[in-house]
Amino acid sequence: MKPSIVIIVIAAYFLLLIAISYVAGRRAGSSTFFGGERRTPWPIVAFAMIGASISGVTFVSVPGMVAANGYAYLQMILGFVVGYALIAFALIPMFYRRNLISIYTYLQQRFGDSTYRSGAWFFFFSKMLGAGVRFFVVCVVLQELVFGPLGIPFSFNVIVTIALIWLYTARSGVKAVIWTDTLKSFCLIMSVVLCIYFIARGMGHDTGSLASAVGGHQTSRIFFFDDPMSGNYFWKQFIAGVFLAVAMTGLDQDMMQRTLACGDYRQARKNLIVASMMQLIVVALFLVLGTLLVMYVESRHDLAMPQKSDNLFALVATHSDMPLIVGILFILGLISAAYSAAGSALTSLTTSFTIDILDATRYPDRKLNRARRITHLAMSTCMGAIIICFYYISDSDAISAVYTLASYTYGPILGLFTFGMMSRRPVRDRLVPIACIAAPILAWATTRLLASTVGYHTGFELLLINAAYTVIGLIILSKPCQQPN
Repeated sequence: MKPSIVIIVIAAYFLLLIAISYVAGRRAGSSTFFGGERRTPWPIVAFAMIGASISGVTFVSVPGMVAANGYAYLQMILGFVVGYALIAFALIPMFYRRNLISIYTYLQQRFGDSTYRSGAWFFFFSKMLGAGVRFFVVCVVLQELVFGPLGIPFSFNVIVTIALIWLYTARSGVKAVIWTDTLKSFCLIMSVVLCIYFIARGMGHDTGSLASAVGGHQTSRIFFFDDPMSGNYFWKQFIAGVFLAVAMTGLDQDMMQRTLACGDYRQARKNLIVASMMQLIVVALFLVLGTLLVMYVESRHDLAMPQKSDNLFALVATHSDMPLIVGILFILGLISAAYSAAGSALTSLTTSFTIDILDATRYPDRKLNRARRITHLAMSTCMGAIIICFYYISDSDAISAVYTLASYTYGPILGLFTFGMMSRRPVRDRLVPIACIAAPILAWATTRLLASTVGYHTGFELLLINAAYTVIGLIILSKPCQQPN
């Protein structure tokens, strides 16, 4: 595919983002940036949540991972559905009852300032690292299709793309994020459905023969019950999915900013339930697409499976024998996923850092707006630096890297909220950061010990081990409840 075509597609999509951001940002202040004024209709938020949960990593990595893991990822997504229900009925009413802008304010109300800062800092590292890895995938593809052929270095590629994202999010924040995520959801669904159609047609399949061919291919296996030691074992994937959803959606400022933009907790609850069902359908489409991509490579003598599974979709979509429309749809889906995901991450990072760490809500409006703008620029710079670093150290598929990082960084957050909601005991607030830092270290040591002694390979249940160590630390640091006089 010619670089000029990619540039035209990116420019057209970016101009549309700017237009949406301008409309959403009219008369926008800090309340609009942080919370969207809680006037967004829940069906819009639910549709936007599809795009919010599907990043450039999902768009590229999920079809590619089918070659090695089949449809095992769908086991985790089934867990997500249960996790979203837990969020809807346990967390959402509490967040609305307490009228929270940043969800980590709960930790301050429940435990104290040190615990509150611990939760905010772990979210900061979680979201910054996760967003950096997600956007890294997109920058690599753009480097291969556009910047590389033009002789432009990877660092410049990252600077340009981060600058574009900063430009459309700097003004209107979460309100723009919701509406751009709606556009992203539409583009993603359209891209994956049309890619399936054109690739299947190119291989001579109609609807009936496509279902038979995909269902009979060895990559279409969904459930794995045979080896409990395997990372693909059903119960490990399903249970991990439940708690990853709670941690990475219910306890994530980025995802909750959208949900808390609904008018009340009942609307927010409907949003989450509907969004989880739609996410299940969309991920299933990505997995079907992955099988088609593998079948296409197997049918060609001039193609071989790439060394990195993340490159499979781009390899097929931009192949010379593919219709041009497939390559254009690939670029459209990729950039829509990337720009919206990175934009929402920057918005949530700015919100959390400004409110939770700088405590800038005590400032007058003019000073608060200035602090928010400076923080937004700083978050953009940090994300760019992480993407460049990951470019030089990456050696695994990106989606595995995202969830592994999440298991380490979201574990203490999950542990803090679990203990806070399940127990009424106060803790020694000043010592809580020690427990939060020790938990990931102990979780890492546990995974190594299990692998070396019994051959058990820990998957995404690492999150639960991490959270459990955090809860144990809080129990040790807890104090008896004071009895009323």
